[in-house]
Amino acid sequence: MLRCFLAIEFPESILNRIGEVQRALKSSKADVRWVSPENIHLTLKFFGNIEEFQIESIVKSIEEPIRTTSPISIAVQGIGAFPGLKNPRVIWVGLNDERKELVPFQNRLERELEKVGFQPEDRPFHPHLTLGRMRSNQGKDELVRGMERYREEGFGNFQVEGVVLFQSDLTPTGPIYTPLREIRLGR
Repeated sequence: MLRCFLAIEFPESILNRIGEVQRALKSSKADVRWVSPENIHLTLKFFGNIEEFQIESIVKSIEEPIRTTSPISIAVQGIGAFPGLKNPRVIWVGLNDERKELVPFQNRLERELEKVGFQPEDRPFHPHLTLGRMRSNQGKDELVRGMERYREEGFGNFQVEGVVLFQSDLTPTGPIYTPLREIRLGR
């Protein structure tokens, strides 16, 4: 069994900038499990454990929608939290695609994947990059003050040019993501 997910990778320059802001937020000493910058990505679909033979049906089902989609421009901007800054549980960086293509693109992939047996998510897709998850309220107020400083922070713009199917291996030191397949947009 392989633990897999479909995601968009971000350029190193954006991940480095996110890492700088994460380090500044860590100084709050809040009880947060931070995602290491090299593991930050936009998950389009989490499959959980699948059999190796299912990789081909996943790739085949999404090839057409991906190849018929032009590259998507994304601005990586702002920091926030779910459910909100008053009670942060998940700390995130915002994604803005001015032409509003990302959500319909993900929905189209979800529909194609449902045809090959993968249940759609029950929650609507809210594009964001997870920076960390609160483990307790320790240091919360100082963390929120730090987040306020970066509320409108710009991390950079880029073009989504491909989607990657990753294998995720959970280890005591954190997950290891291995790309299995990449499908390029608009090709």
